[in-house]
Amino acid sequence: MKRSVQVVLLLLSGCGLLHVSLFTDLCLRYVKPGMRPMLIASGVLLLALAVADVWSHRRPNLRYGTTKTHEHVDRGGGDDEAHETDGLAHGHTHGHDHSTVPRVAWLLFLPALSLLVYAPPALGSYTASRDSAKVVVTEHQRFEALPATSPLPMTLTHFTRRVQQDPSQAIKGRTVQMSGLITLDEGGDSWYLTRIIISCCAADAQSVKVRIHGAPPLPADTWVSVTGTWHPGGKLGTPSAPAELDARTVEEIDRPVNGYSDSLPLVPSR
Repeated sequence: MKRSVQVVLLLLSGCGLLHVSLFTDLCLRYVKPGMRPMLIASGVLLLALAVADVWSHRRPNLRYGTTKTHEHVDRGGGDDEAHETDGLAHGHTHGHDHSTVPRVAWLLFLPALSLLVYAPPALGSYTASRDSAKVVVTEHQRFEALPATSPLPMTLTHFTRRVQQDPSQAIKGRTVQMSGLITLDEGGDSWYLTRIIISCCAADAQSVKVRIHGAPPLPADTWVSVTGTWHPGGKLGTPSAPAELDARTVEEIDRPVNGYSDSLPLVPSR
């Protein structure tokens, strides 16, 4: 790859990383907030490499082959010997020409340009509908008493554990409040309240879902806050009980800054 192309690629990649991590919050669509400093450092490093490459190219670059040729001429080796040496060097250059950029190398510009021009959207219902639900880990410790607050704010994971693992059935009849994005269930009268969870980046995403009954859905990927009570089915406190909710209210909210975790929202509703 030509040096100039390498420099442009380094510059675009560095600017793209700084654009999504330092000057905007776009990086939070793909990674956890804790990864942000690493992205900023990577962008600065790429820009530094591009500058170093340009600086090194501007320095004088004497080739041994050319110097040797002139020495032969000065010592009286004759024009034939000089031409022969130049011919060998010229032939070597043409035999091993690395100045042409392979066509496939131009594809490297696509991800760099996408960060500057069009950043891919955050993971949403499309991912959740094609991903198997995250397995909720069994709680081996005794469940604590639920607060008397009504509606009771809960995460989807906590609600699922209470429904399927709490032998005291403390969730029965309680009005709870949960938030997440909408995932549609094609061909059904219900829909899913969903949270997408990532451990590091979008590549390891998993989803946790609670089926919602009794309320028409808003468009897919809309973030909502839902209040309601457990939808009866199976035996409460055992794995046969479904993680489902009879909705009383459904209100649209802004996507929280901790949208890639199953936790209570860090921003208020609209």
